[in-house]
Amino acid sequence: MTTLYERIGGEAAVDKAVDIFYDKIMADERISSFFENIDMFAQARKQKLFLTMVFGGPSEYTGKDMRSGHAGMGIDDSHFNAVVENLAATLAELGVSNDDIGEVAKIAESVRDDVLNR
Repeated sequence: MTTLYERIGGEAAVDKAVDIFYDKIMADERISSFFENIDMFAQARKQKLFLTMVFGGPSEYTGKDMRSGHAGMGIDDSHFNAVVENLAATLAELGVSNDDIGEVAKIAESVRDDVLNR
């Protein structure tokens, strides 16, 4: 059985998706302020490694876990939902199937409580 990572197009697709995703994030007034003082090159690199890992690709992610990585940021459900919406829109734009977008949403949902520190 192929992994989600393989189905969406592997490294090239994840790289492109993260670049488009962060363009959407930075244009989204609901959440862009969380990224104002962030090194976006480093952030995108970490996100590419993280998504590669959670989508079933090679695991080279060495960043923080979701709970400690988002602690104290004041993120609530509306912010989390905005991120998931932007990710789904990015994947749809890249031609990822609805089934695979649904799988991505399930992965995101599985970390909601950790990201929101509850």
